[in-house]
Amino acid sequence: MLWACINLPHLAMDGILRRHPVTGPLVLVDGPANARTIVAANEPAHAAGLHVGQRLSAAQALLSQFEAMAYERESADRWHRFLAAVAYRYSSEVSLLPHAIVLEVSRSMGLFGPWPRLEAMLRADFTALGFRHRLAAAPTPHAAQVLATVADGQAVQGADALRRALQGVPLAASGLPAAAIAALPGMGIRRLGQLLALPRDGLRRRFGAELPAALERLTGERPPGLESYRPPDVFDLRIELLHEVENRSALVFPLRRMVDDLAAYLAGRDGGVQRFLLRLEHREGRCTDVPVGLLAPERDGVLLFEFARGRLEHVVLPASVLALRLLARELPAFVPAGRDLFDERPAHALPLGQLHERLRARLGERAVYRLSGTTDPRPERAQAVAEGDHGHDEPSPRPTWLLTHPVPLRGPPPRILAGPERLETGWWDGAEACRDYYVVETSLGQWAWAFCPPGEQDGWMLQGWFA
Repeated sequence: MLWACINLPHLAMDGILRRHPVTGPLVLVDGPANARTIVAANEPAHAAGLHVGQRLSAAQALLSQFEAMAYERESADRWHRFLAAVAYRYSSEVSLLPHAIVLEVSRSMGLFGPWPRLEAMLRADFTALGFRHRLAAAPTPHAAQVLATVADGQAVQGADALRRALQGVPLAASGLPAAAIAALPGMGIRRLGQLLALPRDGLRRRFGAELPAALERLTGERPPGLESYRPPDVFDLRIELLHEVENRSALVFPLRRMVDDLAAYLAGRDGGVQRFLLRLEHREGRCTDVPVGLLAPERDGVLLFEFARGRLEHVVLPASVLALRLLARELPAFVPAGRDLFDERPAHALPLGQLHERLRARLGERAVYRLSGTTDPRPERAQAVAEGDHGHDEPSPRPTWLLTHPVPLRGPPPRILAGPERLETGWWDGAEACRDYYVVETSLGQWAWAFCPPGEQDGWMLQGWFA
């Protein structure tokens, strides 16, 4: 087996920075109000001398101008689970470890290629989402976590190679029980290799069963004992804005980030979304809901963003917006559209369904519609706007583009391609019509649907055009 570990040393800070880009010093603080302590700091804060574990009061004495935000454990946990759902795209065995995600990839390499290629794909996904990370691979998940902590990019396979890789790891980075890490240096044990060489019975007598069990999980002598992670069937993401927003254009950037997260989540599930809700939160608990519905499941981030932005552009904000929430409760299976090997369509041509959704998002729900047939045989009354999105799609000998009223067909006599089709109807309502219809080709090469009086081929009247 081969386990990959994605170590996330700056999970909480990256979760903040991807929503609220900050260029100056920023720290996250936790603890009682009178003893706030720094638990995370960005690069400008580190450069200014602020560090993890420092009291907030000491940091304020050292640096007068910096931004401090409360550390939210629930928010960090949500990002942790979200990234596990992204990693689920590459393996069905995904587990959560403190500040890390592990996934079994030996079977995945048959689909995604050898480890260097799979590693590059994982890095690309996490970098695009804005989360800094360290990657390593090893025969056990706990060993992969240890290697990712001490050095980015390591990949070892086999028990002998694993023991060699663990030889020089400091005990502080081993992930072993804290009591043992504190006591072992007093015995002259400072490296993991020294500890692995000691008899397990002696360790068990001195430290109990917890330390030998941790070593056996590290080397693969004992099952890892991890709980498998499964992505939930609902996507729910909420972003609080830094200030009240009164202009729709200011919502585009957070909307793009939320939709990209939705697309990454869907890729991890190998699914799509057909309906989701964008909720704009105002003061006093008021909300404005913007539903986004598609003709078929999609998961392309660019398309989903364009559809959502198109719906948002038609919304009149009743009040300033404090937060955005994206909720998708229905996540059906996604089947990519197939294309022939020698498909002659242009590279950027859109399928009809996507074009339909793009036009509806830009022009409005009623601006794009389908036509359905009626029971009236007269061409000018034979079509009506279809209810819903289920119009008549079967091929027809009549053109889709029918004129409201027939007009004379100018120019030289057309060439008859098919016909005649005689229509004699309308006697019941005083609008009687008796005509012979033909499919004709005009002198300009256009295909038209035209008619003449019965038994004649003169005085052509144009009724419609073929595409």
